[in-house]
Amino acid sequence: MALSHDPLWPRAGGWPAFDADADADAAILGVPAWRTSLSPTGAHATPAAVREALARYSPTLMGPPPVDLNAVLRIRDAGDVAEPDGDEGVAAVVARVRGLEPAFVIALGGDNSVTYGVARGARATGLITFDAHFDLRDGVSNGSPVRRLVEDAPDGERIDPTRIVQIGISDFTNSVAYAQRALDWGIRVITLDEVRRRGIDDVVAEALEIAGAGPDARIHLDVDVDVCDRAVTPGCPASAPGGLAAWELRALTRAVTSDARVVSADLVEVDATTDTPDGRTVRLTALCVLEMLAGLAAR
Repeated sequence: MALSHDPLWPRAGGWPAFDADADADAAILGVPAWRTSLSPTGAHATPAAVREALARYSPTLMGPPPVDLNAVLRIRDAGDVAEPDGDEGVAAVVARVRGLEPAFVIALGGDNSVTYGVARGARATGLITFDAHFDLRDGVSNGSPVRRLVEDAPDGERIDPTRIVQIGISDFTNSVAYAQRALDWGIRVITLDEVRRRGIDDVVAEALEIAGAGPDARIHLDVDVDVCDRAVTPGCPASAPGGLAAWELRALTRAVTSDARVVSADLVEVDATTDTPDGRTVRLTALCVLEMLAGLAAR
């Protein structure tokens, strides 16, 4: 169904193409990886679906005073990495992200494997994840990007595990072996229960302190949307009942990206081809794009 047009109600999205000769505060980059996913997925269809869903929202913050994100930020769309899977694909992602500097990069996945290339491309020294899972598996898959950033990245691009914070890790979605690996490596794990006990502001403050430690800190934010309750994210293959509420994910996303040390982010693990007819998973993902831009504007 065609959306209505009102010149006094501008829509989000539809941003101009990225131009290396023009300044940009934020760059949207599609990274439609899917080939190494541990579960069947159509995640490669998601970047286009999120771009389409953005038009259902306005770029306006209520304030007061009200703020038009399009007026205060130079937002550009950098298109998609054509084939981001495999070694050549990862190299292409790294190069593409570096070519977007100094813009804040928002990568639209694709499965969680994209975190490995995007974080490397952004030269991240710290990592914050919103995820029900550790992603510390052996091998190469959407279940291994955090381990790969610690062990497989080239010298000078590896992330010290004591600068990694994983928020939303939940019971019954991980194994003892990988939980022990996180503990042994010194990764700070903030479980779903702890988030709810302590509150968002307290958790975000700790996460930024840890991931942002050291001079010239550069933090990558990995938002695995399956951290949310399955009722709001049926298009995430691994989401489970009882996860974060939609408002909690949005609030966490804006709070973390309000910090200037956060230089890049990804939104992953959404399969647009299995979403409900109302598109609730994709729409939440699109709103998280806007929350990231709101965080950037608040700096």
